Amino acid sequence: MPIDRQSVVNRHRVELNALDPGVVLTVGNGDFGFTTDVTGLQTFTDWHEPVMSVPDENAPRVTNTCTMSSWGWDEHLNPDGFELAEAMTEYETQRGPVPYPDRPSLSALVSGSVERPDLAGLWFVQNPHRIDLGRVGLILKPQPGAEPETDPSVIKNLNASLDLWTGLITSRFDYLEQPVEVITTAHGQQSTMATRVTSPLLATGQIGIGLRFGFGSTNFVRPNDWEAEDRHSSVLEMASTDREATIRRTLASAKYDVDLHWSAGRLAQTGAHRFELAADSTTIEFVAGFQPLAGPGSNFAQASDTPATSFEQVKASSRALWEEYWSSGGAVDFAGSTHPVADELERRVVLSQYLTRVHCAGATPPQETGFVTNSWLGKFHLEMHWWHAAHFALWGRPELLERSLGWYESIHAAAQSTARLQGYAGARWPKQVGPDGRESPSDIGSLLVWQQPHLLYFAELLWHAHQNDSQRQADLTQRLAPLLQDTAAFMADYASEEGSVFHLGPPLMPAQEFYKATETSDPTFELAYWAWGLETAQRFRERQGLERVTEWERVRQQLAAPTLTDGHYAAVANEDTTRTDDHPAMTLALGFVPPTGVIDPSAMQRTVDWVQDNWHWDSTWGWDFPALAMTAARLGQPEAGLGFLVRDALKNCYDRAGHNPQMGSFLPVYLPGNGALLAALSLLLTQDEQANGVFEAGAWQIHHEGLIAAP
Repeated sequence: MPIDRQSVVNRHRVELNALDPGVVLTVGNGDFGFTTDVTGLQTFTDWHEPVMSVPDENAPRVTNTCTMSSWGWDEHLNPDGFELAEAMTEYETQRGPVPYPDRPSLSALVSGSVERPDLAGLWFVQNPHRIDLGRVGLILKPQPGAEPETDPSVIKNLNASLDLWTGLITSRFDYLEQPVEVITTAHGQQSTMATRVTSPLLATGQIGIGLRFGFGSTNFVRPNDWEAEDRHSSVLEMASTDREATIRRTLASAKYDVDLHWSAGRLAQTGAHRFELAADSTTIEFVAGFQPLAGPGSNFAQASDTPATSFEQVKASSRALWEEYWSSGGAVDFAGSTHPVADELERRVVLSQYLTRVHCAGATPPQETGFVTNSWLGKFHLEMHWWHAAHFALWGRPELLERSLGWYESIHAAAQSTARLQGYAGARWPKQVGPDGRESPSDIGSLLVWQQPHLLYFAELLWHAHQNDSQRQADLTQRLAPLLQDTAAFMADYASEEGSVFHLGPPLMPAQEFYKATETSDPTFELAYWAWGLETAQRFRERQGLERVTEWERVRQQLAAPTLTDGHYAAVANEDTTRTDDHPAMTLALGFVPPTGVIDPSAMQRTVDWVQDNWHWDSTWGWDFPALAMTAARLGQPEAGLGFLVRDALKNCYDRAGHNPQMGSFLPVYLPGNGALLAALSLLLTQDEQANGVFEAGAWQIHHEGLIAAP
């Protein structure tokens, strides 16, 4: 019997009845997100603004309410003419000196102690940076003409809900003992939000709608510099009617329009970057459409038909997007399960599907915090892109993964240039990067390599997802062939040969990022991923009717064997002691990485057992638990895999909106955890279906449809 998808989704409708500065709600479409507080708008912006200036994982969790997009980026002026080469250091390798952009160091950035020699690198770390397009919130006044309220405790009898099936936030509360209702949504394709506000206080002038714009901040926690009012402009251009206007925004390099439409009242500019819409009725409908004109990411804006100008148009578009999304692709139903955490796991799964569709399904890879708040100045972390988006293919929605592949094509030449600069063949994909594809300097990120095979994995996932459409497979292979060829060429050339054995690094930063890059070689996970990636590249050549590349095969077959310590896999080859914090990355070598022959399953089982007994679990990250679940799935232990998904640990919790917080206000939400959860559950369920079907009876009764078996 088909799953009643709407029932599954609706039983996890988000309901908020208390104030919490860490919990926010977002509506959006993959390329645009509008994040609200419990009023359904961005009303109490200061209350949701982190007070720290540098990352502090012990600070209380406070989450911004922002308006962000794939295309909304700015770049400050570079009057000193800084060049990326100034931020580079040469590292000794088997082939001679190789330059890496590694300045300033992460420790200097976090402490804020960047000195003059590192200023060039700092500029490239800070630019380009994602921008908050503007805040739209209620203006609550105890008396007409009074200063707006800033303390959210003035609202009473709160109920805010997110309807996942339609993408509608509805907030109801009392203010001054009068009812207020706010309904907010976002367009299904356009960078447009809309809201309907109903209250008798609108007509008395005690409630209005306010707009506020800031300058793009280079702070690692706060996306706006509210003090820099003279560094940007917000010009109001009224239309010929009294129900529409445009605010033209100009920052350092970015320009965009904010097209406004409303049903009643009048709009006035109340400050250099503040605007207020005062109503003259008890209901007002308001639409804000954001349109790029120029900027580092403006070419990634979605082409749209006639812009939506009414609340009902935006609402209908949102409904169409979400009903189509939930009705297609994969679905999972835990009904009938008696396990004590079954309901919670189903909640996490449904909310993760919603959040990744909003934040991770765009034309570019997302930042780790999506459209909620800036992390690392809004940059993409490409090693995280797998966790963000691979699940779309596994859940039968391959088109949502494919959307971001055009970005890789756009930076292909830049990746080739990086490889040539370092003396390698092919293309070296960056780690931390903005829409322009330019590497962001880092003494960790620039030396990381496990993002290199991801495109091969994406291609293989898409191939399997299109298994019933040979033409789609052929088109995909033809389209991606140049990227896959250059990816494999770099991987083969990167490996250094010593005595007929090929090694990875040094210098190399493994996925478990606490080892010294200049002394690290042959990490277990990366060795297995290299072997699988090179074989996958050969398979795609054969699908094109081409011969296998002899040198790729020689490298694959002669890769160094992973290191065993006391019968279990070590993280890297040359470690003096086995660290038990951060990512237990060695377990990814069989789980995340499909079987390769490189990893002995019995040794991997001993590794998982050792990790279970020895790891410092509160140091792990949100995607580590799903990664371990994937390893359990490959080892034929699906119930153990579910145990990892729900393990009680500091960074394996999910808030009422479904977000996976990690580090206080620095990473108050963490989308790699959401995407990893979906990928792992898909693997567990499809592996179990092919094995003994333990999820069909007993405490776990999990019904699924539309999932695609992983490679």
